[in-house]
Amino acid sequence: MRSFSVGIIWRLALISIVIGGIMYGWIQQYSTLLIVVLFIIFCSLFLSLYNYVTSTNRKLTRFLESVRYSDFAVAFKADDKLGGSFRDLNQQFNEVLEAFRQARAEKEANLHYLNTFVQNVSVGLLSFDASGNVELINQAALRLLGIYRLRNLSELHAVHPRLEEILRTGKAGEPTIYQTSQEQELSIRCATVRLRGRPITVSSIQNIRTELQEKELEAWQNLTKVLRHEIMNSVTPIVSLVGTMQDIVDMELSDGVAPAESVGDLREALSTIEHRGRGIMRFVEAYRNFTAIPQPRFREVSVDELLKNVIHLVQPDLQKAQIILKSEPLPAPITIYADGEQIEMVLLNLVKNAVESFNGHAKGKEIHINANSTDGRTTIRITDNGPGIEPEALEKIFIPFFTTKKTGSGIGLSLSRQIMQLHGGQLKAISTPGQGSTFSLIF
Repeated sequence: MRSFSVGIIWRLALISIVIGGIMYGWIQQYSTLLIVVLFIIFCSLFLSLYNYVTSTNRKLTRFLESVRYSDFAVAFKADDKLGGSFRDLNQQFNEVLEAFRQARAEKEANLHYLNTFVQNVSVGLLSFDASGNVELINQAALRLLGIYRLRNLSELHAVHPRLEEILRTGKAGEPTIYQTSQEQELSIRCATVRLRGRPITVSSIQNIRTELQEKELEAWQNLTKVLRHEIMNSVTPIVSLVGTMQDIVDMELSDGVAPAESVGDLREALSTIEHRGRGIMRFVEAYRNFTAIPQPRFREVSVDELLKNVIHLVQPDLQKAQIILKSEPLPAPITIYADGEQIEMVLLNLVKNAVESFNGHAKGKEIHINANSTDGRTTIRITDNGPGIEPEALEKIFIPFFTTKKTGSGIGLSLSRQIMQLHGGQLKAISTPGQGSTFSLIF
């Protein structure tokens, strides 16, 4: 600071000397030219003093402009010789600019990383503002839409007439299926965020045609396995028995005399054929029932009345199996919009499964039924304290014709889940081996 003070002092001293010379020359009536020259020297010295004193303000202005326009190449060091405080101030300015420079470099690196990530994902990504101006679009989106660039959503009209409306009106989190002219099934999801006070819509675009085809192929393969297994299990013994019967007819009954033992063998073979034939007929009937569920007839259904009907219907089976059924009272009346008969069938099936799960258990058998409604979602739960379901089987219990029981068609739970799906709901199961299972109907 001492150097800065010295600079001010000698400038003030020179100005004082010049002023004194001007006054002296004026009093002594020296030549006008000399007075003019002294006045010009005075103005120069005064301007030098002004610039010298306001240099810090100009430096601060340059610093703020550097920050505003992101010009971080500026360095402050020209007036370091004016004193320690100037050197400290310049050092702080330079350190702040260096911090801003590093922050900008890091921001650019993150932006480059994010852009590389966005451009290389297989899901199409598109963001646009309220005017339809496209802020970001990746190569996957351009490829799925069959275009090479997109600056505004209005440019989609020529190729995809309905797509702009879908993108603008899409509800957050809800997928919309759009079929292109190239027979693509595009799943479109939209979400709106506010960026610097502006609403920005971010959309994901995914071709699900391949995925749907894979799932369809997998479903047909699974169905074929089930049909092959069931049909072969019935047809193989029938063919074998027919061959045995043919041998009996050719070798033992050809002379017209029927030994009692041969007749008994024929009767047994015919009985077995009849049993297996009826078994395959039952399987085909179960398959027909599984694929022919009628559409629900929706109406308002009281959950309390629904549960009372189910409990009344299963009470004889419960008493016979010595099972205690506990139904918790509803905290308030609950209604659902559903087909009461179909939901009653689902509940009966679940209670029946719970009863059958107790085979081999002697005491302490309980089934609990309760319902509650929160945030517009109604849930009915059926819980038992039976042996539970092994994790491997729990993953397959909703597969058609899969069963863990010695008897049964294996379509009960599949049918129940299909009914819940027709109601726009869900059927979920959780189970702990040795402790029991809980099935939840979620509306």
